[in-house]
Amino acid sequence: MSESTSAAALLGPAEVRRLAAALGIRPTKQLGQNFVIDPNTVRRIVRSAQLRPDDVVVEVGPGLGSLTLALLPEVARVVAVEVDPVLAAALPGTVADRAPALAGRLAVVRADALAVTALPGPAPTAMVANLPYNVAVPVLLHLLAGFESLQRVLVMVQAEVADRLAARPGSRTYGAPSVKARWYCEVRRAGAIGRSVFWPAPNVDSGLVAMVRRSPPATAASREQVFAVIDAAFGQRRKMLRSALAGLAGSTAAAEAALSAAGVDPTARGEALDVDQFARIAARLFA
Repeated sequence: MSESTSAAALLGPAEVRRLAAALGIRPTKQLGQNFVIDPNTVRRIVRSAQLRPDDVVVEVGPGLGSLTLALLPEVARVVAVEVDPVLAAALPGTVADRAPALAGRLAVVRADALAVTALPGPAPTAMVANLPYNVAVPVLLHLLAGFESLQRVLVMVQAEVADRLAARPGSRTYGAPSVKARWYCEVRRAGAIGRSVFWPAPNVDSGLVAMVRRSPPATAASREQVFAVIDAAFGQRRKMLRSALAGLAGSTAAAEAALSAAGVDPTARGEALDVDQFARIAARLFA
């Protein structure tokens, strides 16, 4: 099934600018558009994603197609979700022009990824994307929740977001996104990306995050209940848990009782807990 990456003519800086000019596209901050102009970077992303020939990949924000063209030779199908109507309409033509033998592997969905609840064709097995900085975490969590078939994820995000997603309990960058991501997946940092590979060059560095689906913690609480506890704990992260969770529990005393029953120190703070501990607390709070 897999063909070498040379089966697709990848986009360099001149091709990206030429395509954008032909479409009348000016990258906008509002949509978080920073187009990758370095073929070596998209090759690296595809290698890091550890894809299989039978994978169905969902790509969010394909833009002009830099990463799409590198993905197509390696997998069975790419479903590209693009909110910009001009970019969505242009992508099939770019693929037909630069990788004609692979055009049948592409499906384009013109939609906001945060609103997507179904995708055409076989269920996606992997997600690979250069996520818009301003919506990276919500998009990631939305798709992991909505598509349980997603087993592997490799996303490029702002370096600070990458650090936050991969952070461990006790770290300064550990927060609600770190815990929620681990409800779904094992998470690790998979490399750093400099600014010069983008057009326009962003004001921040980027990072790769790799995720592998895991079973969620065993708990009587629902995911929504566990996430409510996580949000409450980090919404007032300077407070001890017995105070931060008082609103959910009804009182500080009730929060303290639930924490003790879950085997968690009521004077601890959210940044010290892993996802399994949050699941235990939720089971006690919402029993």
